Amino acid sequence: MKKNQAIHKSQADTKSDTSLEISKVAVTAFSIAAALIGLWAAASMVAGISNSGGPASLFSNLFTVIFG
Repeated sequence: MKKNQAIHKSQADTKSDTSLEISKVAVTAFSIAAALIGLWAAASMVAGISNSGGPASLFSNLFTVIFG
């Protein structure tokens, strides 16, 4: 009887360990994706500032595009 209980407990521990590891991998993957998107956004802002002639020009060009 105790042997069966030990086997069932071991299987339950394995299932929870597996779901914990899958959760860790998912959180890591989403974190990496968010970091890459953030870096891309920062690079786009720097490129926009350098192409428009400065931050003030960037925002004035942005408002010109939006409002015509």
